[in-house]
Amino acid sequence: MFDRLREDIAVVFDRDPAARTKWEVLTCYPGLHALVWHRNVTHPLWSAGLRWLARWLAHWSRWLTGIEIHPGAIIGRRVFIDHGMGVVVGETAVIGDDCTLYHGVTLGGTSWNKGKRHPTLGRNVVIGAGAKALGPILIGDGVKIGCNAVVVRDVPAGATAVGIPARLVTEDQQSRREAQAAKIGFSQYAIAADMNDPIVQAIHRLLDHAAATEERFEKLVVLLQRDGVNCEDAKATAERFDPTQINKMLE
Repeated sequence: MFDRLREDIAVVFDRDPAARTKWEVLTCYPGLHALVWHRNVTHPLWSAGLRWLARWLAHWSRWLTGIEIHPGAIIGRRVFIDHGMGVVVGETAVIGDDCTLYHGVTLGGTSWNKGKRHPTLGRNVVIGAGAKALGPILIGDGVKIGCNAVVVRDVPAGATAVGIPARLVTEDQQSRREAQAAKIGFSQYAIAADMNDPIVQAIHRLLDHAAATEERFEKLVVLLQRDGVNCEDAKATAERFDPTQINKMLE
């Protein structure tokens, strides 16, 4: 028990720069309180068949911390619940090692049927404030879920899920967009890729389309040059594109 507690305290210092002393963490972090209570009191009682007592004590933990963890939920090691207010973890939810949940996160169900009805989180998953993962879905290792996203389908390992309903943004897609934006000189005004603004979404789709079009254009030029066609004029036209035009349109 005390080894796990020391481990949980160390996790707070790793993931929260506001943490100053161990005493402060022990006395002022409701996420830590809720996890310790769940691991050492309510979940063991639930597993032992003392279901009503487990639920009643979990209710008091909810009242004291603002975090509702069903005693049947399975939670791994080094899990961090930051701020915590409004976090809800359902009965059949599974949270893997090294996960981070911010305030307002819900691991909920979409069915009134018995059995598995809540999400399973792999290792090292980060779920942003206000996000919802609903149903018996699988969230893979290393997944990041953006703030206020609503995830209702499986998310593969390493992906990022954003939006309502959540869509996937893989690292390859994001790298390709950033490379294309840098190539044409478009700054994006420091707009994050996971924003749910329709203008941002449209810009990202335009960047994807521009990258695909340029790739096809370059292949076409290579084929034409191989057949002896002079394509210097076409290449010069592409190079004369003024990248500042896009930024000016958004000013």
